[in-house]
Amino acid sequence: MPDHFVPASFGPDESVVATGERGQRAHHRQFEHRGRLERRLYEVAEGVWCLVGNGLSNQTFVEGPEGLVVIDTGESVEEMAAALREVRVHTSAPVVAVLYTHHHYCNGTQAVFDEAGGPVPVWAHADVEDNLRSRALEQGPTAARGMVHQFAMLLPDDGPDGRVQVGLGLEYRLPEHAPYTHGFVAPSEVVAAPTTTTLAGLRVDLVPAPSDADDNLNVFFPDLDLCVNNLAWPALFNVFPIRGESYRDPRVLLRGFDGILAAAPEHLLCAHGPPLSGRDTVREAVTGARDAVQFLWDQTVRGVNRGLTHGELVEFVQLPDHCDDLYLTRQNYGLVEHHVRQVHTGLVGWFDGFEASLFPLPTAERCRRLVEGFGGRDEVAARARAALVEDDLRWALELATWPVRAGGGAHGGTEAERSLLAEVLRAIGQRTTSANVRGWCLTRARDLEGLADLDRHRLHRFGRGQVLAADPASVVAALRVLLDPEPAAGVDDHLRWRVATGDGESTCGLWVRNRVAVPTDGSGAELEVAMDHAVLADVLSVRCTMAEAVGDGSVVATGDASRIAAVLACFEVSSLRI
Repeated sequence: MPDHFVPASFGPDESVVATGERGQRAHHRQFEHRGRLERRLYEVAEGVWCLVGNGLSNQTFVEGPEGLVVIDTGESVEEMAAALREVRVHTSAPVVAVLYTHHHYCNGTQAVFDEAGGPVPVWAHADVEDNLRSRALEQGPTAARGMVHQFAMLLPDDGPDGRVQVGLGLEYRLPEHAPYTHGFVAPSEVVAAPTTTTLAGLRVDLVPAPSDADDNLNVFFPDLDLCVNNLAWPALFNVFPIRGESYRDPRVLLRGFDGILAAAPEHLLCAHGPPLSGRDTVREAVTGARDAVQFLWDQTVRGVNRGLTHGELVEFVQLPDHCDDLYLTRQNYGLVEHHVRQVHTGLVGWFDGFEASLFPLPTAERCRRLVEGFGGRDEVAARARAALVEDDLRWALELATWPVRAGGGAHGGTEAERSLLAEVLRAIGQRTTSANVRGWCLTRARDLEGLADLDRHRLHRFGRGQVLAADPASVVAALRVLLDPEPAAGVDDHLRWRVATGDGESTCGLWVRNRVAVPTDGSGAELEVAMDHAVLADVLSVRCTMAEAVGDGSVVATGDASRIAAVLACFEVSSLRI
């Protein structure tokens, strides 16, 4: 093992690994953390309940003189229906309002409407709906692949690779909630600035407080001396999610924490993990979580000012030992060394001053040359195996990656080389305290071994329901990230799209020029395709082709047919061809 200090992102040897009741192999802290996330309905105060363990997030219920306020509705109609059944053992008060803390957990709202017999007001930040739609349309494969990795969605129930928990909850989706019906309802009441209102006869203060989403709200009930938040997690706040997300600025996070501290609530209910009660307990926990985030920022900036590279920063910035005393600041979800790199990138960009990073070779070529320079494939494999045996897992991971990536793509190398890389990843996954990293490493290991198929998450696919739920103009605009520049060479044409919807007609355009597709309002276009919203959904979800739709009259094309065909052929959606 190296004699210099390295971050404690995973244990030094097998001694940290425990075996669960279903044969899962993981760091013993993974099992300890699972206990905090087990299913339980907490009665925090009279008329206040928080359901933990019903999915990735909590569902919270606050009863006032005029009814029940529901806060966050989970990942599906089935998940929310289960939460309602549980709280109905304790109260029959009618639901009079729904609140979203942010856009991550609001897909079960239809279950509330179904129980209520009709709509109720839905409150949220003004950006919730846009955020919910945009990433899925433009970054669908990236988002899906990231979720699969981080939340261990392809891992088995049992055996060494079996799921333990996913850091913020037991599982992303519980099996008993299948088929996971999408039930998002757009907010009817939106806020973009601190707002005070009355819900269920209770005063409610809604305060924007960006967290892992820029549409997050801290929700205060002064009459009940409680706060519902999405900042104090049952783990160190995740500045960097391994699935990939927009940058989370620690300085912004601090303002949200400080708002909670200023309010000094008796009860703190969280989007994840168990609630906290007792003014001193809440203050201590929130202060610890807040100060850990500031420490990461301050010390990273300090290191950047010294000119430290990413590799040097992860040694330089380590949380103080006392952060292990409070589960809100333990590395049970993400890892400090990843957060530090993210802060550096958010602060000054990707270049860290490491000379070799300035103009790196393409990945496959770099790995090929490294393999050759180390004496060939057999020698690299031998050194990687020796490093694995010696518990030098960082070096083993580096070495084992080269022959696999030298072949190009994620599945290069021989079966034996892929198997060795999988073995190294599995060792790291079993020894890390981070649920995110365990999920990523084990999923990637199984991908290399042919036990998990991630190929479908490397291709952009539109879901029919996804297209129908979105504004047609935003769907058409998303095609720009699917433009292949080679067939677009020499194309300079403006195509108008007219899409009939239940509310009338949506008109937009794409102007393909200079090997880009520029979204427009369609004005002045010489070419046009017109169709119903359902037909657009069928074409993009490959239920039919544009050629078939034109042939049967469900799409009406106006203008030079060859030019329309040339525009549509620019996109990596085979069903658009005519």
